Amino acid sequence: MDIGALLPVGSRIVVLGDLMLDSYIHGSVNRISPEAPVPVLRFVGQDETAGGAANVAFNLSALGADPLLIGIVGVDDTADRLAALMASRGIATELVASPDRPTTIKTRVLASRRQQMLRIDREVNKPIPEEVENRLLERVAAALDEAQAIIISDYAKGCLTDRVLAGVIGMANERGVPVLIDPKRRDFSAYAGATYIKPNLAELAESTGMDCSTDEAVAAAARHLVARTGASILLTRSERGMSLYSVDGREEVALPTAAREVFDVSGAGDTVIATFALALVGAATRHQAMRLANVAAGVVVSKAGTATVGRDELTVELAGRRARSIAPAASILRRQEARELAQRWRAEGFTVGFTNGCFDLLHPGHVAILRGSAAECDRLVVGLNSDASVRRLKGETRPVQSEAARAEVIAAIGVVDVVVVFDEDTPLELITALEPDVLIKGGDYTEDRIVGAELVKAGGGRVVRIDIVSGHSTTNLIARSRQDERQWELTES
Repeated sequence: MDIGALLPVGSRIVVLGDLMLDSYIHGSVNRISPEAPVPVLRFVGQDETAGGAANVAFNLSALGADPLLIGIVGVDDTADRLAALMASRGIATELVASPDRPTTIKTRVLASRRQQMLRIDREVNKPIPEEVENRLLERVAAALDEAQAIIISDYAKGCLTDRVLAGVIGMANERGVPVLIDPKRRDFSAYAGATYIKPNLAELAESTGMDCSTDEAVAAAARHLVARTGASILLTRSERGMSLYSVDGREEVALPTAAREVFDVSGAGDTVIATFALALVGAATRHQAMRLANVAAGVVVSKAGTATVGRDELTVELAGRRARSIAPAASILRRQEARELAQRWRAEGFTVGFTNGCFDLLHPGHVAILRGSAAECDRLVVGLNSDASVRRLKGETRPVQSEAARAEVIAAIGVVDVVVVFDEDTPLELITALEPDVLIKGGDYTEDRIVGAELVKAGGGRVVRIDIVSGHSTTNLIARSRQDERQWELTES
């Protein structure tokens, strides 16, 4: 993936919602208090970072966006510290003071920076008064004129009243600005008109009152919300990854999470919605945006506390997921073996790509196709026409090299993970068995001529056409070789 194109630097994304300051008191515990059966924390230090909607803005900034944060704070020192934090990251803010409440602050007490012993919340959850609503809506109206998207981060702390939600969604729709919502309410009708709503599984079950114990039940509940809100539902499912249920009803994509140790899930939802929104603003498809958000969440849950993931970290993580360890003999598999391996890859969070061809007398054009194919996925499977299949397609004089020789050469190329020889005239049966996430062919094929394209797209996958390198052809190589051979014979005679 090209991070530069998919996560455009400088994109103006408005973030509106409940603001918090996250405070972490950390120390060490070596004894129990003589006053009561509780541990004694020896204070080492205290850190503060942005929480709630402010953490969404932090995530956007870390990814290279230009967020504008709008929300409610109290008239207190906590508001000043939060404003200073945002300024330290170069994040623009429109903080509306509401004297009837403190700025929300969550204090976590940690032993050895890892074990959370206690959390203290200082907050007021009552809805903001009408006069504060008016000021908030004025700030949003001015900000939307330059916004490429708006994220509404609802933590049920009183900022996002019915009037504020209806006003902001209406103004955004009038301007054609996408609205993405991280919900907290039980009744999602207040979010009607949004572009995307991102609940987790528990929020989906609570908001619909429906059973969500099976994949079929989850899909039914999500479609119920789509019908009720007119928004696509991006559902986060913990270790099951995330699924997208779109308004058009034609796309349903599920991605498992990246396999890594989970240290702290604080703020992971903020990372998901920030990454997903920025990717959609860029050149990403919804599938690519989900994949980026999924990988970013996998990085952030391995960190302590409310954290972010930067562009460089995301690039390194994606590169690591592309890393290959090729053993050519083991990479030439039978169809069922390849199917089982592809299923295991997907369960580990990798996208599986597929391309195919005869690959007789490998040349730079073939290599370019294989490299371009590998760039579109995490793991690449190459379908190779058998000798019998090549003869039916190319004539009795082909192939020049046997299927065993061709398979070994393809498997030795560093960007290929698996080679599967197929005997049919087309790779349709192999594609059906593998169920790839991405189907890749050369740019000389129009999509309607790509075998398996409809099947892959129906399963939520993508079809990609790679530019071919001109001037390279196996047929021309063979013809030139024969011409040189005839010339040699004439010379010798």
